[in-house]
Amino acid sequence: MDLQQKPASVPPPNISVVIPVYNEVHTIEPVIERVLGCGFEVDIIVIDDGSTDGTREYLKQLTHPKVRCYFHARNHGKGAAIRLGFAAAKNPFVIVQDADLEYDPRDYPRILEPLLDDRADMVYGSRLLGGPHRVLFFWHYFGDRILTLLANALSDLNLTDMETGMKAFRRDRLAALRLNGNRFTFEPEVTCKAARAGWRIYEVPISYSGRTYQQGKKIGWRDALTALAAIIYYRFGD
Repeated sequence: MDLQQKPASVPPPNISVVIPVYNEVHTIEPVIERVLGCGFEVDIIVIDDGSTDGTREYLKQLTHPKVRCYFHARNHGKGAAIRLGFAAAKNPFVIVQDADLEYDPRDYPRILEPLLDDRADMVYGSRLLGGPHRVLFFWHYFGDRILTLLANALSDLNLTDMETGMKAFRRDRLAALRLNGNRFTFEPEVTCKAARAGWRIYEVPISYSGRTYQQGKKIGWRDALTALAAIIYYRFGD
């Protein structure tokens, strides 16, 4: 007689996926489709941040029971859009997903694992820990490394990729974190404030399909300078 019992299958957890979007009419539809097919029970929250290229019109006609869309009347910035998405999230785990196809929802199981095991409060999907990535832009890579190094030095962390656009959170911890940055300062703000709050932070390797400026990449050197100032501000001020 076989006394071994097969463990009962555990249903995938419910997750909320926050997608801030600004002028991504060519990628928002495939991004939503990929998130819907990620293998988890998803509640997708799309925040259009004042798009003018047809993204807004596409989202307004979108009807899907797992997709909720919110609209800023004008562009406020990525941080403001993410804050609105966090406020609307209902499920115990929240993932930030960029709308430009650079990050792959097939990495969700990897980034959620430390949260599901109750080892982490926040998980960074690092582009620099060995996952496949498109080879582009030395100076972007150099700038990201400098920003990560400064954030590490001031917050006593050892991250490899603070600026990654894929992060996952426990929603109950997010509710206690006061965020107020509007633009591309979200990454240093959430990093510095989570470190100050004593969160358990993990990193896991993810894939990365970076795009060129001709393909619609928006972030530039001015944003890097703003992030540099934000690291110092959110570490010692606010």
